[in-house]
Amino acid sequence: MDVLQAIKARRSVRRFLRKEISKEILDTFVDAIIWAPSAGNLQSREFYFVFNQQIKERLVDAAWGQDFIAQAPLCIVGCADLRIKNHYGSRGSELYTIQDVSASIQNLLLEAQEQGLASVWVGAFEEAEVSEILNLPKYLRPIAIVPIGYAAESPLPPKRVKKEDAVIIVK
Repeated sequence: MDVLQAIKARRSVRRFLRKEISKEILDTFVDAIIWAPSAGNLQSREFYFVFNQQIKERLVDAAWGQDFIAQAPLCIVGCADLRIKNHYGSRGSELYTIQDVSASIQNLLLEAQEQGLASVWVGAFEEAEVSEILNLPKYLRPIAIVPIGYAAESPLPPKRVKKEDAVIIVK
């Protein structure tokens, strides 16, 4: 699939079929995550692949009742590794780590699209609860939850801003 085609075809899906994801596809997700760009190539991110139904249901509670999280066969929790501050100071821990996780998630979303799966980027959750549920070390900050599975819905494309409202050309 052409990259721009995948970008335009991808949708935020919140209804999933109860169908297992193959190990081969899971391996492509790992590659997509680790090949994302990273500040100083420090790769200050970790990802938790959650298959356990009880953990996913607890994540629903932490995410203010977004029950589609538990419907997906897989939820990936992207975490920033705050130890980057040892290299880049507060800008590293407050910005670069979030950028690292975000770049990996964008790769993940596009790879899911390429593999015929659906996903949604969830940022609305209680960080402390997610940290507790996953027993994260203190240096990891959960940034996003990404439910992934086979789509049980086909949302229409969302409206986009005009190109001239989104991009300013500086000559």
